[in-house]
Amino acid sequence: MIAAWQMGFLMALALLAANLPFANQRILLVGPLRSTKSLAIRLAELVLLYFGVGAVGLALENHGGQIAPQGWEFYAITGTLFVTLAFPGFVYRYLMHRPH
Repeated sequence: MIAAWQMGFLMALALLAANLPFANQRILLVGPLRSTKSLAIRLAELVLLYFGVGAVGLALENHGGQIAPQGWEFYAITGTLFVTLAFPGFVYRYLMHRPH
């Protein structure tokens, strides 16, 4: 039961973190308020948040027992999943036409 809770918490955290760069104009939520933030800055934040969520997942796995070894396939799949979870924020920021 605990493992299922941890998995749900990690997925909710990943969904929140993946959309965070597209939801605000501050750099990593603590930087100065900018009028516009470039896509490059948003992608850099996305990479940093990916590693942050990965660190939380690693800590949860370490708490539950032995850490399983991961190869490049693991990082390719989790990176792709993280980018997929960021899609709603990207659509909201760049593809939805809002009246000015």
